[in-house]
Amino acid sequence: MQTIFSRFTPAVFLVSLIILALPAGVRTQSDAAKVFKTNCSLCHGPDGSGDTPTGKALKAKDLRSDEVQKQSDAELAAIISKGRGKMPAFGAKFSPDVINSLVAYIRQIAKK
Repeated sequence: MQTIFSRFTPAVFLVSLIILALPAGVRTQSDAAKVFKTNCSLCHGPDGSGDTPTGKALKAKDLRSDEVQKQSDAELAAIISKGRGKMPAFGAKFSPDVINSLVAYIRQIAKK
């Protein structure tokens, strides 16, 4: 009798285990980029600059700035989760794993 696992080569099985071990919700940096594009870029812009009509009107922070980048990961996660000023809270919409992936993404866009 052949089971589903007997069809996997050792390499495929290992890769499958690694993927399953990643946080649910956001599995890659490109997933975080998609979440950012869908939920953040209207105000912060695709590059994080805040240089959009909505971002200018709301005085959205330039996520690449020293002011933002000097904040700790926990501080940035709290802002995303709880909101600040005119920025809405996303804690009810995103899991902690997704919020942490957004923090990592914000760190990456500052380096571009």
